[in-house]
This record gives sequence, C-alpha cells and structure tokens, in this order.
Amino acid sequence: MKKKLWLTLLLVAIIVGGVYFFITFDPPLEIGTLASSKDHKSVVVGMGNKGLGEVKIVDVSVNNNEKPSNTKIQVSNALQGFIITNDYTQEEEKEFGFTNIDDVVIRKGTAPSTTYKKLDDGIATKDDEIYGISVFHSEEIQKVHIKYSYLGILFHDTVIFKMATR
Repeated sequence: MKKKLWLTLLLVAIIVGGVYFFITFDPPLEIGTLASSKDHKSVVVGMGNKGLGEVKIVDVSVNNNEKPSNTKIQVSNALQGFIITNDYTQEEEKEFGFTNIDDVVIRKGTAPSTTYKKLDDGIATKDDEIYGISVFHSEEIQKVHIKYSYLGILFHDTVIFKMATR
C-alpha cells in the first residue's frame, strides 16, 4: 500500500514538474506589432496570448527598469489596429480602447501570429481582439520590460526598440 502511495506521489510530481517546465520554456505571451512615435517617447507593443489561460500584466518598466510616465493597454480589434499617441485622452484616441493595465486580462487565443494569418486570408473581423501596451515616457524609450503572470507563474519579457543612427 505504501509503495502505491509513493508511486502515485512520484507520478504526480513528475507531471506537475513537466507541465511547469513546458510552460516556462514556451511562455504564452507573444509579441507582435512594435511601433514608436518620431521622438521615441511613446511606443506601442502589440501582444497576444497563445496559452491555455489568461495572462495578467503585472508591471511595465522602460530602459533601465525606470517607471514610465504613463502606461495603458489598448484593447482594439484586428481591423482597426493600434494608434501611437502622446495623449490618449483625445476624442480620436478613445475608440482605441485605452484601459488601465490593472483592468485588463489578455484572453487566450489572441496570438498576433493567428491575427496576422486571418488578416492575410481576408477573414479577420472586428471580433478579433488585439492588445497593445502603450508606454509614454519623458525620455527616449529603448527597452520595454514586461512582467506578467500566467497560471500563477511570473514571467519577464524585454522588447528592444532598435534606434536608427542619427
């Protein structure tokens, strides 16, 4: 009887460990669109979720882990896309769904690669939700660090914006 219990516990531990390593080696957040304003003080990082559960953005920082002036998530659709702006409060920008990070979870099945394929095939609709982190900062943004949670596991992702030589 003790042997069966130990064998069961060992099997459960192996399964849990395998799932954990699978998730950590294939994180669910997929980066898509990268765009910036001319002065590089406003950027948009398009992203989506290719995982099995929801993704929650925990924190966003820029450059050397500096706190940006402002951070919002655009919740838009595949046909509309994103907008790059320094002021998300204008009437024109309201239709792009600027929302506080704490109020949004990135739903599963929203990977940019899937959306791009639908756009290429001409079957994308307004129901195809897309997400973009809009980051505003007082200095030129060179890196955006995204910390997010998925199935209780914390992940970090860094997006580097290549700046053209001037």
